[in-house]
Amino acid sequence: MPQQEDQVSLYSCGPTVYDFAHIGNLRSFLFSDVLHRVLRADGYTVNMVMNITDVGHLTDDADAGDDKMEKGAEREGKTVWEVASFYTDAFLEDSLELNILAPTLRPKATDHIQEQIDLIARLKEKGLTYATSDGIYFDTAQFPDYGKMARLDIEGQQEGARVEKNTEKKNATDFALWKFSADGEKRAMEWDSPWGIGFPGWHIECSAMAMKHLGETIDIHTGGVDHIPVHHTNEIAQSEGATGKQFARWWMHGEFLLINEGRMGKSEGNFLTLQSIKDKGIDPLAYRYFVLGAQYRSKLNFSWEALEGAQSAYNKLISLATGWEEPTGVATTIMDRFMEAVNDDLNTPQALAIMWELVKSDEETGVKAATLFEMDTILGLSIKERAQQLREKIQTAGADMQELLLQRDEARASKDFETADRIRDEIDAMGFVVEDTEDGSILRTK
Repeated sequence: MPQQEDQVSLYSCGPTVYDFAHIGNLRSFLFSDVLHRVLRADGYTVNMVMNITDVGHLTDDADAGDDKMEKGAEREGKTVWEVASFYTDAFLEDSLELNILAPTLRPKATDHIQEQIDLIARLKEKGLTYATSDGIYFDTAQFPDYGKMARLDIEGQQEGARVEKNTEKKNATDFALWKFSADGEKRAMEWDSPWGIGFPGWHIECSAMAMKHLGETIDIHTGGVDHIPVHHTNEIAQSEGATGKQFARWWMHGEFLLINEGRMGKSEGNFLTLQSIKDKGIDPLAYRYFVLGAQYRSKLNFSWEALEGAQSAYNKLISLATGWEEPTGVATTIMDRFMEAVNDDLNTPQALAIMWELVKSDEETGVKAATLFEMDTILGLSIKERAQQLREKIQTAGADMQELLLQRDEARASKDFETADRIRDEIDAMGFVVEDTEDGSILRTK
């Protein structure tokens, strides 16, 4: 149960806006969106915060390297503010195309510098920080539970401390709360603080913004599994170190999207964007369908063949819904089973199986429509809207379309594939695409 009977506070780690989000990043945001939708369907008011990281995320988790925003600006010959604005807008556009619900708030790190400074000051008062020549660090040795979520081998990490890049750190696991601007350097993003001019570390922003907007203890915190050993571990240490309270009551982490059995990522140089998918003629919502086919805590291997299969299944779903009667009553038994699946740790593969069981059932089509559209409030596939668009376009095409489809079916049945292909081209010229499946031909809009 949440802290408040009918409300859930949810914090979801958002994008670092120095480049386009790749489809592996987007899988993580889709998982958080399904969680958001399930909680709402369960009757909760969801106060969801997703941050925008526009400063402080260094290229090296060991607090070395350049700020990713600075690197992005250098790469593109723009200001950091222009880079942040452009890629924030790009992320929001991706979110719209994937039908991801807007959170309650999307706070930016650069809009919460004072809150981050104030939190560091609280940690300093409690004796949890120390200064080096390049910044203010959190002293993990002073926080006995450090690494508890990630089950870190602290002693083993300390043994490797002699190879740490920053020899001034007391412990290998210590992390930067505030980084100083280098002497003689004027950074594009820097602020004054009680400790000197500089910028916040990456981790402090999430604690500061989560506590400001959701309180010192939040119900659920989400992110990717890559956040567990460093980012989320550090969030726990600095948040609980400052307040003495549990920071998050539940943590939920989405697994990686793999490509060729390896992690997809910008540093690996193998990342694909949503635009990459669209350039192949794949609907963004077909990617959403593909992601729903794996439970969020399972690795998911990407291939174009698998994505094309998801596209075909999604098209078939829309095509079938187009021919159904207007929605009547919901089939409660199968809907209850669907809700049981999504409430079982977001078991979306089982939920999709139950959805197809409904689609292929002998229920009246009006009942199918009502039930499917209810399921789609969680699946987020815009089935009702897409079916209505296709229906209206078919009605506009009128009898000519129906006659062409009939002629094509007859040509295929008699193995006159030349005629069938010619008719396909005619249908294509009318703004439709015909797909031949094991269960027959389906029609979709371009």
